[in-house]
Amino acid sequence: MPFGVDEAGKGPALGSMFAAAVHCEAPDDLPDGIRDSKRLSPERREELAATLRDDDRIAIGVAEITPARIDDPETDMNSLAVAAHAEAIEGAFADRARDASADEQFSGLCDACDTDADRFARRVADACPLEAVSIDARHGADDESTLVGAASVVAKVERDAHVAALADEYGEIGSGYPGDSTTREFLADYVDEHGDLPPFARASWSTCEDVLAAAEQTGLEQF
Repeated sequence: MPFGVDEAGKGPALGSMFAAAVHCEAPDDLPDGIRDSKRLSPERREELAATLRDDDRIAIGVAEITPARIDDPETDMNSLAVAAHAEAIEGAFADRARDASADEQFSGLCDACDTDADRFARRVADACPLEAVSIDARHGADDESTLVGAASVVAKVERDAHVAALADEYGEIGSGYPGDSTTREFLADYVDEHGDLPPFARASWSTCEDVLAAAEQTGLEQF
């Protein structure tokens, strides 16, 4: 049972990280145009994600890693990426794994979220609840594998929908990435108005810590 896994949102200062696993017995059945999600327009990503979800031959699992989990001092982003991949794989095979024969093998490819791709593969395999799973991990796998590319599309669409929902509630927040001027402006304005970070901020990120420190310094200077 072949599958591919990828994540979206590992680096932002705002919002959750998502991982997606896509299983398809015959990868040739995947829709045309699948590639690394960063190479596709938002509209094309949404079209492809909808096509993937509407196809009964394709199974999809999605995992969300919330800012609260990210800010937990007992963990780190590499470990959370491992957990996200394993949880997404479990979701993709929630029904099919129960029906699999005892000697059925699950084999998949992950886009490596660690400088050591082999180590990342071992860690995901150890965290994965499937009985017989073989996992490989490579850097740039979303470019070379259509299954991983499909997973990258699903993960990115989930992340984009998450950011859009936050924007609907809180106003324009940008992409959530530290290099986005809209995101930095939103954080500064929110802290200035509320005296604290928004509930979906990754408080342990230096971007958020810097915004809080600047607001505190400004407050001291006003006395």
